[in-house]
Amino acid sequence: MSANAATPVSERTRAAWQSGWWRRAVAIPSPNCSARPPGIIVSLVVLHSISLPPGSYGGDAIERLFTNRLDWNAHPYYQSIRDLRVSAHFVIRRDGKLLQFVSCDQRAWHAGVSTWRGRDNCNDYSIGVELEGLEGQTFEPAQYAALVTLLRSLARRHRALQIVGHEHVAPARKHDPGAGFDWALLASLLRWRAARIPFASRSSNDAVDARESAL
Repeated sequence: MSANAATPVSERTRAAWQSGWWRRAVAIPSPNCSARPPGIIVSLVVLHSISLPPGSYGGDAIERLFTNRLDWNAHPYYQSIRDLRVSAHFVIRRDGKLLQFVSCDQRAWHAGVSTWRGRDNCNDYSIGVELEGLEGQTFEPAQYAALVTLLRSLARRHRALQIVGHEHVAPARKHDPGAGFDWALLASLLRWRAARIPFASRSSNDAVDARESAL
């Protein structure tokens, strides 16, 4: 059974997707993925931030990392992540360009050890979206616009989605996308029910309490 087997979709949605690949994203298939458990329903989107090396934007280091082609000697920081095997379903560049590395029908390796509302192994039932940026810093209007378009299309395919950050599902390890991500802006652009974006009303001062409440 695919991840979408329990979710009827329209012809418009079927036309926008092919085997879990979104036609509006640039496809760069990653080997860092695996099958979702049988019968799983995708119900979560986990937002991350990434830049390689940290604070440096542009270039192809993210693509190389997610496809196991990164030159570990190209920058001193890369030694700290040497031989890492990770991926996300999507990356949104600073200019809003969308890249897709893993089919949404498969499990990307993005969340690691994680829990949401008492349910472990978020990779099993989530979609990972990386925003090019530095943890705690702000993101570009083009990225919010691209994220909203992507989330709306994902929601037509996976009807029960909630949107959280990596910091909310792995609070002891991760803090991205961080205080610079505007959850309230995302909520105002999407106009979804509050329960689907549970941290939209939180200020940056509430970040620690918000992360704790996710467990």
